[in-house]
Amino acid sequence: MHRPDRKRLVPGIMALVLFTIPLTGKPAAGGDTAKSGWPTHGWRQDTPASVGLDGRVLAQLDSDLAQGKYSLVDSFQVFRCGTEVFSRTYSHDYGRIYGKQAKTRGPLNARLTGPYNYFDPAWHPYFHGSDLHTMQSVSKTVTSVIIGIAMTRGDFKAGVDTPVLGYFDVKKIKNVDERKRRMTLKDVLTMTTGLDWLEDVPYDDPRSDSSLMEATDDWVQYVIDKPMAHDPGTVFNYSSGATELLAYIFKKETGQDIDAYGEAYLFAPLGIKHHWKRTYLGVVDTEGGLYLNGADLAKIGYLYLNDGVWDGKRLVADAWIRQSLTPAIATGWQGLWYGFKWWLQPRDDAQDFVWHAIGLGGQRLMVFPAEELIVTFTGWDIEQDIAFDAELANRALAAVQRPSCVKPAH
Repeated sequence: MHRPDRKRLVPGIMALVLFTIPLTGKPAAGGDTAKSGWPTHGWRQDTPASVGLDGRVLAQLDSDLAQGKYSLVDSFQVFRCGTEVFSRTYSHDYGRIYGKQAKTRGPLNARLTGPYNYFDPAWHPYFHGSDLHTMQSVSKTVTSVIIGIAMTRGDFKAGVDTPVLGYFDVKKIKNVDERKRRMTLKDVLTMTTGLDWLEDVPYDDPRSDSSLMEATDDWVQYVIDKPMAHDPGTVFNYSSGATELLAYIFKKETGQDIDAYGEAYLFAPLGIKHHWKRTYLGVVDTEGGLYLNGADLAKIGYLYLNDGVWDGKRLVADAWIRQSLTPAIATGWQGLWYGFKWWLQPRDDAQDFVWHAIGLGGQRLMVFPAEELIVTFTGWDIEQDIAFDAELANRALAAVQRPSCVKPAH
């Protein structure tokens, strides 16, 4: 999972405790950061004013977050010019908040125990007491990044126009017709598969195909067996199942596990700690199973801000990044468009976009390319999951006082 539910507009729950992480202007731990200017071993730290941001605007947003205006937010961090300039965490007792739900079987808790009980504080929102926070559908965006890396390295040789059914034994698939035969990797990447899939409902709705899929053992089979509702490539229909197909396809195409591959060619080079859940059959949960912390999530945005180059080495082809961040189809949600697993918010001039990665419960990566600004949020309000993405992006942008920044020497 998951996309934030656009239908729930109920006031959020108050934050319980606010912790402040003071930013002193000293380099983060790890001497390589100061030497290279890259945050592989930790972000350098400074004040908002040092990078042309108004700290008062960020402080007001922080105050609103702490008071629960935007529901159950766990962290809020701001990065500019390769520097972390604002960082806050907000503590909540999720064992108490979701104690009853954790013991009640339902769409978000089909098996009562284990990693797919979304109310179990051992698994959500933090991974077993660590600082790794569930990313939910931000996992989809990271999956797209890894596929781009594999294509750049020549390990994923198929193009985006490759038919999806070529990776399956068609005799073992239900509801095969000419439309399903025309479904391509590009359709999977842009949420235009044409499959008959219902996810535009709350995830605790028993009709949700995402939750029904997660209650089965074989997620990939559940998805590929769905009948077609539209011609592929023509209608945006958000589907977590579509992204789960990519874990299976990646293994078929490259012969490698996407988590292991991501560790070797994305997470390790960027200095990212992570955990990635797997389905009951051991397939990587590319639709929603990734755990990161906010500072490492920002590195994904920083890689794309730098056109796929990290510390002098190209990891992702700039052509893949341009294609990923080109609006492929309107979503009909918050005015956003969709690229290759990236949500794209048009700016006033219509020539520029804010790049969003969005996940259930309040996971947000926002990248403002013109301002070289990155903002991350984590949270865990899965019962309301209010769509605040565009509003939060506009509030963060209001802090910009200087239109551009002077990058640290790389």
